[in-house]
Amino acid sequence: MNTLLSFLVSPALTLGTFQFSFGALVLCFGFLLLLALFFLIFSARRTTEDDDRLADLADERQMREDQRMAALMKAHAEMQGRMAAMTEVFGSKQAELNRTINERLDGLTHRLGTTITEQTRSTHENLRTLQERLAVIDAAQNNIQSLAKDVVGLQAILSNKQTRGAFGQARMETIIADGLPMGAYAFQDTLSNGNRPDCTIRMPNGQPPLVIDAKFPLEAWNAIRDATTPEQKKIASQQFRRDMEVHLKDISDKYLLAGETQDTAFLFVPSESIFAEVHENFEGIVQRAHRLRVVIVSPSLLMLSIQVIQAVLKDQRMREQAHLIQAEVIHLMDDLGRLDDRTRKLQSHFLAAQKDVDMILTSADKLNKRGAKIEAMDFEPAPELAGRSNAPGPRETSAESRTGLLKLRVVDED
Repeated sequence: MNTLLSFLVSPALTLGTFQFSFGALVLCFGFLLLLALFFLIFSARRTTEDDDRLADLADERQMREDQRMAALMKAHAEMQGRMAAMTEVFGSKQAELNRTINERLDGLTHRLGTTITEQTRSTHENLRTLQERLAVIDAAQNNIQSLAKDVVGLQAILSNKQTRGAFGQARMETIIADGLPMGAYAFQDTLSNGNRPDCTIRMPNGQPPLVIDAKFPLEAWNAIRDATTPEQKKIASQQFRRDMEVHLKDISDKYLLAGETQDTAFLFVPSESIFAEVHENFEGIVQRAHRLRVVIVSPSLLMLSIQVIQAVLKDQRMREQAHLIQAEVIHLMDDLGRLDDRTRKLQSHFLAAQKDVDMILTSADKLNKRGAKIEAMDFEPAPELAGRSNAPGPRETSAESRTGLLKLRVVDED
């Protein structure tokens, strides 16, 4: 026993300054075993309670799951019913949609067919119109080709000085012949100095004739057009200016004769573009022409001048025929006076006839009034028939007229 006590009291473990005996270790180990046993018992009890609680929770969860499953089954059944209804509705809608689509496809096919037919007809019509226009274009192309040939011929004409002068002369003669009557102009007429201008126009009131020259110096002008460098163009412009000055001086010296011709002459330029460029780029030539009393005219200005001269000639002819017109006006006034007298006589006849008609209407009104008075008179029975008025046989009747009571006696006989 002492050995056991000594054994229990003897140190068994030293930790730093602390010493633990075997008894203390045994007590500690026993206390630890008791704690472990208590912990195991508590854990087992807690585990049992947890198991019960888990079982209850599992039962409750199972119940909820069952309820949820029942609700899901019910919802599934309702969903199946709805799906069936929706399937039926979708089937009817699908059939209706198919029918609508078929109808629309049929309508679209019909419209497409109609549109294609109209488009085909329109295409044929456009092709026919295009063929007609192509035919017109072919004809125009042929005309252009012939015009190109004419232009080439015109260029050949203008390249020759004599033929070019003939061309300007012909154009000037055409304008004058179209605007003035015969006898108001003369071509290639000889003046007193032996010169023969291209045209002379006889002015009214005994005035001297107007001289027109149609020989325009075109060589230098064509040289200006053909120049490719500024130096060539400058040389050609100088040559054109010299030629124009010489020609203007010749016109002034040859055709402006005091008392025989007008103190102004025309230089005819057979092109509007040349006329415009001369006035735009060669102002000195235009001023030189004015000083020499020569007017440069284009076809349009010559035509306008001819129209003015034609109006002056017409006014002169009217003045020359003024006495004839005055005599005709006097005769016209005499005829108008006789017409007025005859109209007044006819008016008096109409007035007399109107008076006779008024008298006839007055007589007719009187006759109508007398007839109305006769119609309004009362007719009494004769005296010899008055005593027989109470006889049983006769019957009286009366009739109402417009003017009063008209008594009539009507006798009925068997």
